[in-house]
Amino acid sequence: MHAGPTIITAFLASLVEFVEAFTIVLAAGTIRGWRGALVGVAAGLGALGLIVVAGGTLLDQFPLADLHLAMGVLLLLFGMRWLQKSTLRAAGTISLHDESVAYTSQTTALRNRAPRASGIDTIAAVTAFNGVLVEGIEVVFIIIATGTTGHMLIPAVIGATAAGTVVLTAGILLRTPLTRVPENTLKMAVGVLLSSFGTFWIGEGAGYTWPGDDLSLVWLAALYLTSSLAIAATVRGLLTRAKP
Repeated sequence: MHAGPTIITAFLASLVEFVEAFTIVLAAGTIRGWRGALVGVAAGLGALGLIVVAGGTLLDQFPLADLHLAMGVLLLLFGMRWLQKSTLRAAGTISLHDESVAYTSQTTALRNRAPRASGIDTIAAVTAFNGVLVEGIEVVFIIIATGTTGHMLIPAVIGATAAGTVVLTAGILLRTPLTRVPENTLKMAVGVLLSSFGTFWIGEGAGYTWPGDDLSLVWLAALYLTSSLAIAATVRGLLTRAKP
C-alpha cells in the first residue's frame, strides 16, 4: 500500500525535474557544443553522488521520530510551494510553464555569451552542470524525503530512476524540448502528493495515529486536491467578473 504512492510520487516529481534539466542540457549542447555540455553533466552527477553519500550518513544519526517530523515538515513546505504555483497557474494569475519558451530563452542567452570555444566550451559545461545540479538536488531531496521514512528508499529510487529513463529515452529519440509533457498538471499532482506525505509524516513524528493508517494518504490527497481546485476556480471566477 505504501510502496505504490512512494513510487508514483518519486516518479512524477522526478519527471518534472528531469524534463527541466534536459531542456537546459539540450540548449547548452545544441548552441555551445556537446563536448562541454556532457562534461558539465558528468560533473553535476558526480556532485550529486557526493551529496547523496553525505546526506545518507547524516540521516543515520537521527532518531526515527525526529526524522519523520523533519522530513514531514520539509515535504510539506516543498509540496505547498509546488501546489501554490500550480494553483495560481490554474487560476490564470500567472502564466503556464512552457518548456519550448524556456528552451528558446536558454538558447538566446547562450548565443549572446562569448564565442563558442573549439574544444570544451566552458559556458556549455557550466550551464549543463548548474542545470543538472540544481534540478538533481530536488530529485535527491524527493528520494530521501519520501524514501527514508517508512523504509521506502528502494521504491523511491525505482520511481526516480524510471522517470530519468523515460526522459532520457524520449530526449535522445526526439532531440527536441519535451513540450508534450503536461508539466503544469504534473506539478499540481506532485504538489498534492508531497503535501499529503508531509502532513502524514508530521503526524507520525508527533505521535499521532492516523485513522486508517496508510489509507489516510488517500483522503489527505483528496483534501489538498479539492481545496486547490476550489481556490483556482474561485480566483478564476473573480478575475472573469472583474474584467470590463
